[in-house]
Amino acid sequence: MTRHRGTNRRGRAALAFALGVALAAASGCSAATPPPVPPSEAATDSATPTATSGTPWWRATEEVSTLASGLTAPWSVVPLPAGGALISQRDDGMILELQADGALREVGAVAGVVSGGESGLHGLALTERDGEALLYAYFGAQDDNRVIRMPLAGEPGSLTLGEPEEILTGIPRATTHNGGRIAFGPDGHLYIATGDAQIRDAAQDPDALGGKILRVTGDGDPVPGNPWGNAVFSIGHRNVQGLAWTGDGTLWASEFGQNTWDELNRIEAGGNYGWPLVEGEGGRAEFIDPVAVWTTSEASPSGIAARGGTVFIAGLRGERLWAVDTAGGEAASAPVAALEGQQGRLRDAVIAPDGSLWILTNNTDGRGSPRPEDDLLLRVELAPTG
Repeated sequence: MTRHRGTNRRGRAALAFALGVALAAASGCSAATPPPVPPSEAATDSATPTATSGTPWWRATEEVSTLASGLTAPWSVVPLPAGGALISQRDDGMILELQADGALREVGAVAGVVSGGESGLHGLALTERDGEALLYAYFGAQDDNRVIRMPLAGEPGSLTLGEPEEILTGIPRATTHNGGRIAFGPDGHLYIATGDAQIRDAAQDPDALGGKILRVTGDGDPVPGNPWGNAVFSIGHRNVQGLAWTGDGTLWASEFGQNTWDELNRIEAGGNYGWPLVEGEGGRAEFIDPVAVWTTSEASPSGIAARGGTVFIAGLRGERLWAVDTAGGEAASAPVAALEGQQGRLRDAVIAPDGSLWILTNNTDGRGSPRPEDDLLLRVELAPTG
């Protein structure tokens, strides 16, 4: 597969170095090294109350500030080491740079994005390899969903995108159930959340890409040792839009239910999560039950983030942030809600390099409660709890 390289090697090298130090934690990990601990986490873990797993549990505080406004249908946010971020907008296919001074600038539109229904530009993941910063993007094209990567060059405040390179194509697309979240895991591989694209039975077919969590290398090849010898890592999913790893290395995924139960699942290699035969807790030996469930009016979960042993889930229809404390791969207590009804629909959640939680709202796609005519990137301070 041909690599496309621009001319600003010095800018890419500087950015890649910064990514290796600070950004891998935000997107999952670097393709070359495991994710570092955010500085605030390294400083506080030993001094704060801890759960039985030895990692702290965390709660959203009332300290909420606005980092950016004027967004339109934002879908994914990736923090940058200098304090800014990259943000994808679903409907216009644009990637924005939030600069350190709070201003927004257009980095560029992703070529080939065809928006419609719930499809468009979705998840972003940032990593570095061989001294080059690389931005991965999941989006809806004319006939399918696909993942590409682009070199990211320049200095903060003037970042540019290089030529796109296809990583994985042929993921089924529909007006709904398109999945869309991507993240690099602690193993250095790229995890891709797909929806069933309204082809329900495909979720149980290990040879189909829809209704799955996929695991591929940075070049898009199936990872050796994947359960079925292809790109598929787990099956039986309806519409996964959140991926995150807790401090013990456990992979978690949020999943939209149909009419009754939304889910938070602990993901295992080769696991079958039941859809379309089961929604919520099925109690069947051949399927893995969710760790936590909500009615669809309480959640409709999209992006998730993890700090220590706590998983934070952004709720769309539920218009709230859920926190689930985990230990040993299970829920350690009942989920706790925050921000209920305060910011409208919540689309994405990530842990920033300083240990705070960043949240994207999603009220400008015609589905939310009446809100101001733009969307926001919020910063929420987290506090430890025992």
